[in-house]
Amino acid sequence: MPRMRDVSTDAGTATTTETPQDRGGRVVLWLLLALGLLLGGGYAAAWWVAGENVPRGMTVAGVDIGGHTPERAAEVLKAGLADRELATMTVSVDEVTREIPARRLGLSVDHEASVAAAGAGASWHPVRLWDYFTGGRNLDPVIVIDHSRLDEQLDGFDEQVSVEPVDAAVTFRAGRFETTDPAPGRALDRAGARAAIEAAYLGDDPVARLPFTPLAPEVGEEALTAAVDGFANPAVSGPVRLMFGNSPVRLNPRDFTAALRMVPEEGALSPRVRKRVFANLLDTHLSEDDKPVDATVRIVNSKPEVIPAKPGVSYDVDEVASVFLEVLTASGDDRRAEVPATVAEPEFSTADAEALGIVEQVSTFTTYYPHSTYRNVNIGRAAELIDGTLLKPGETFSMNDTVGERTRANGFTEGYIIRNGVLVQDLGGGVSQMATTLFNAMFFAGLKDVEHRPHSFYIDRYPEGREATVAWGILDLKFANDTEHGVLIQSRIVPSTPSRRGEVTVTMWSTKTWDITAVKSGRSRVTQPTTRYIQEPGCEPHRGWSGFDVTVTRHFHRPGNSAIVRSEPFFTRYNPSDSVVCGPPPSQGNDD
Repeated sequence: MPRMRDVSTDAGTATTTETPQDRGGRVVLWLLLALGLLLGGGYAAAWWVAGENVPRGMTVAGVDIGGHTPERAAEVLKAGLADRELATMTVSVDEVTREIPARRLGLSVDHEASVAAAGAGASWHPVRLWDYFTGGRNLDPVIVIDHSRLDEQLDGFDEQVSVEPVDAAVTFRAGRFETTDPAPGRALDRAGARAAIEAAYLGDDPVARLPFTPLAPEVGEEALTAAVDGFANPAVSGPVRLMFGNSPVRLNPRDFTAALRMVPEEGALSPRVRKRVFANLLDTHLSEDDKPVDATVRIVNSKPEVIPAKPGVSYDVDEVASVFLEVLTASGDDRRAEVPATVAEPEFSTADAEALGIVEQVSTFTTYYPHSTYRNVNIGRAAELIDGTLLKPGETFSMNDTVGERTRANGFTEGYIIRNGVLVQDLGGGVSQMATTLFNAMFFAGLKDVEHRPHSFYIDRYPEGREATVAWGILDLKFANDTEHGVLIQSRIVPSTPSRRGEVTVTMWSTKTWDITAVKSGRSRVTQPTTRYIQEPGCEPHRGWSGFDVTVTRHFHRPGNSAIVRSEPFFTRYNPSDSVVCGPPPSQGNDD
């Protein structure tokens, strides 16, 4: 039935008559409003009670922090975990176990973050209010990890228990080969180790068992078998013959295995040739007739003669090594191969030697020495090493470089030398006789003096102001060939005997550039010797003589012309040679 309303008007006034339906609707509205106010008040009251507090019954690592404000909950949690945070953890890796304080492992609890994770903090969200009143579970704390400190501890474990994998290998030696079996390794599983330590921290079982990661070798058993069967066994099965043109080279396994190796390559073992060892091996087995020989000049029948150059065999070691590796895996007659080889021209040709112009004697000088076995040995050895030295234009001669260190291995023996103004014994004594002879030959050949030093005191068997001494690593005799021609140095000795002095002669051959004359001044600033008393073992008595100054001037003339082109003075100051008495000085008399 439709809802009816009766309306009447009187003098502009309208009257509305309320129906029962209208009154009922208003009652429902008021009831709903009252209920909303009641519910809203309860929700507000719940929010007010919860505030920022941690939900009731909430625990972190077993510490009850429920119902507390965040600040108070953090304090309660810190106090509740204090002993466990400072406790020592057991860290175990296989057979290695250590007790380590958690702090040294870089572990700590973030108390504030743990409280926040437990639900602290004000919120109108219904879930937050529901959790506050109905919560009650145990949470793990928020752990802070100092990775640098933790990694430092893990490094120590890694060094102790990790094992590097062993690759399979093949090595060659003395005509055979040896194998190394592969073996697995292991390394600490860093990610798993961190997780294990974090899980054990503050847990019921504070033992962290750290895991390993297995490491497989790069070269395994299959690769080893393939290397042995495919290369090593056939390589040492017999000799190899390489043909350098008409020059055969036979290499036996005992010879060539030193030049072989096998290297890891993408999980396999690949053969390689040690090129330097291989090249030396080939040079050793190639005959002298197969090697290039430089031209030179020698004294033949008392005059200089050019010895012609001779070509030899040249090869590229990389090309030969490649052929060699192929032949090694063959068998029988197939272990023979032609290798690329060319004619090798010598560096110094016959024409080069002829252009040196070494055709005549340009100087010769002889000195004499008293008989002694050590002088015969040392001077003779020095003469042997110097003889035949060829100086090209612009080259510098060094006696120390040519003769080498005076050692027994180099053919020298002990003899007398001058040290600190007195005679003492040392290896190479007497070699200065050769230096003086060589200096005078250079002097009269007109070559350039680069370095020389006279003896500290005068020795009467040498010409005054024209002599030199040498000492390994300290004093050298050097001169340069500043002419346009080559210079050939010839040196020889006539050994001394108990009844005859020894002789040392140095002759230089070239094309004569200068005639040399020498003028010596008189002695000046003569100084007298003193007497020294030496009480040390090995003392050698000696009778001294005076020291003095002297100047020798070298004049240069064109061959056959007396006019002086230039002059060169050589000034020498000799110290007095003190007398040496082995023993104490004479006692002084006392006046009574």
